[in-house]
Amino acid sequence: MRKTRESQLALAQRKKLLVKFARPFEQGSVYGYVMDIGPRFFLVSVVGNDGVRFNGFSCFRLIDVRRLQVPHKYAAFIEAAQKKLGERTPRKPSLVVHSLKELLLSASRLFPVVTIHIEKVDPDVCYIGRIVDLNKDHVALLEIGPDACWDKKPTSYRLREITRVDFGGQYEEALHLVGGGPTMRIRS
Repeated sequence: MRKTRESQLALAQRKKLLVKFARPFEQGSVYGYVMDIGPRFFLVSVVGNDGVRFNGFSCFRLIDVRRLQVPHKYAAFIEAAQKKLGERTPRKPSLVVHSLKELLLSASRLFPVVTIHIEKVDPDVCYIGRIVDLNKDHVALLEIGPDACWDKKPTSYRLREITRVDFGGQYEEALHLVGGGPTMRIRS
């Protein structure tokens, strides 16, 4: 099953096919284009909740993919709508997906805020902020709240609990636009 899933994702990446898949942590499905595949995580340019417009990038664990469709059943419609709306597939960011640590480091260098999910611990919460420290076991995130205010101190999360990483989405961009950047810088 794992080899089939990974070979389907590799095919989608190579042929730039729109995919659809489900995950055990959330209702509904994820739509997007596979941009890169690592040993544990893969990068997707996400088609947002409206089903047509792009909304940033997400890295998902390979083991969490369920009901994968390659290509998406309604890819022709979605791509026709994207073309008429002037939506272009975003360029692949210079992200490294070989390990979670490299993924987090490269995402934090490219994007002002990063969202992490620890869905096995709490599927209904995500943590958004700036990575300020990273070691082999933990990531420290200086968080920005829904009010676009930065916390005073970072919070540490176990790398092994992270199930998803998002960046470059409209909500992350809005938080950064309103809240600005924190004064702390990353240590690694």
